[in-house]
Amino acid sequence: MRLLTFTDGAGTRIGVLKGEAIIDLSVAAPDLPLEMVAFLERGEAALARAREALAQSPATIALSNVTIESPILRPPKILATGLNYRDHAIEVGGENAKFPERPVFFNKQSTAARAPYAPVLLPPESDQLDYEAELAVVIGRRCRRVSAEQASQVIAGYTILNDLSLRDWQFRAPTVLMGKSWDTHCPMGPVIVTPDELPDPIALDIKTFVNGEVRQSSNTSNLIFDCAALIEQLSTVFTLEPGDVIATGTPGGVAAFRPGKPWLKIGDVVRVEIERIGHIEARVEADSIGSFIR
Repeated sequence: MRLLTFTDGAGTRIGVLKGEAIIDLSVAAPDLPLEMVAFLERGEAALARAREALAQSPATIALSNVTIESPILRPPKILATGLNYRDHAIEVGGENAKFPERPVFFNKQSTAARAPYAPVLLPPESDQLDYEAELAVVIGRRCRRVSAEQASQVIAGYTILNDLSLRDWQFRAPTVLMGKSWDTHCPMGPVIVTPDELPDPIALDIKTFVNGEVRQSSNTSNLIFDCAALIEQLSTVFTLEPGDVIATGTPGGVAAFRPGKPWLKIGDVVRVEIERIGHIEARVEADSIGSFIR
């Protein structure tokens, strides 16, 4: 099943993708919440109701008639993983690079979340905008101290994420928070693919294109720590909640370690594809948002 959040003249709500059209759950299953986190909080009963709608209800809304939003408009947490692809660890540390002995985590602020096809903004404070294609895991159940063997029980599904990074801000401090959390710098989507459709995400091609040029090309089989290991480590420390997003890391090929450091610039189009999930795509635009207090 492929869950999504969309907007049209009737408002923003959730649905199930069926081919090139959407089953509107507000019509097919009006007892369900209209928002993804609230839907996931209902647990297996809500998922079963959505599956019933997929089997029995017509898809009445064409994708071309809606705006596809980030599947989770405001994730409770966006948790990301550093140096988790073998090829990326090697490009950072050289051929003698040592792979991490345990996962390395950081967070992106929830306000960084962005729709999968919306523009992303290059602020005037930096000219070092970089792309990072990532498979992301969406948590579906509140949980703590989950073992790797139990991890499949708490996964709602998988999506695509671009961990956009301002490298100068990232590397100017011991922590990477400030370089990772700029507004619009976490486009994700277009759907959440549930585990019944994608039971094992660790054999998927993952690619980034900038203006049609391949910049990253790898496979999730190159992950150092798989999704279950990440969930085990994170849930040891704090409670994971429905709607939390875990980005699993990026493969080699980022601009920071390419000859000439070809940073993203205004007008560039960056596309991230993951096999069996789909793609997201964004044009880079100038950040013209000024100071405000509301």
